[in-house]
Parts: sequence; C-alpha cells; structure tokens
Amino acid sequence: MYVAITLLTAAVVGMAAVANLARHPYGRAQAERQGVPVSWQVPLGFVLGAGALGLLVGLAVPVLGTVAAACLVAYFVVAFVPEVRARPLRIGPWAVYFVLAVASLVTSLTAR
Repeated sequence: MYVAITLLTAAVVGMAAVANLARHPYGRAQAERQGVPVSWQVPLGFVLGAGALGLLVGLAVPVLGTVAAACLVAYFVVAFVPEVRARPLRIGPWAVYFVLAVASLVTSLTAR
C-alpha cells in the first residue's frame, strides 16, 4: 500500500510541478484567482518537483520520503490560505493533493 500511494502522490504532484514549470495556462489562472503572484508559478513548480522527487527517493531512503511527505503536507496547508481567500471557494483540487500528501506521510510512518 505504501509504494502504491507514494507512486500515485509522486505522479500527481510531479504533473503539477511540470505544469507550473511550463507555465501552463491553468496554473496561471489558478494563481490569478487566488491572488498569488504569477511570478511564483515557476518557483512553486520547483518546490512541487522536489517533493515528488523526494517521495520517489524515499522508496530507497525511507527517512527522505517521510521528510518529503511532511513537507508536501506543509506546502498544501499553506496553499489552503489563498484558496480560502479566493472566491468562489473551490477546495476540490486542493483537497486531492492534500489527502494524497497526508496519505503518503501516514503510510511512510506506518510502513516501517
């Protein structure tokens, strides 16, 4: 279960990272809707990419996977603030990322 959740989370977060790094119009629209500077799109893409890579490395080095999962949970907790401020409130996409990050953290802590 740990490996499946980790791979799914890494894939989903990795796709979000690539979209941000490529400055995909969806990411730009989300940033504008939430009041986040569009100039943050690429740096946030690097953060997401590091999290996804950390989850994958964590399959070989467990402590790194746990740290990466914890950092992703923190990232999405912080990302919730502009989501709440944005109108209309749409937490569906955010919730998917958050639940996957929490699941990765919980399974990485319990799999050992």
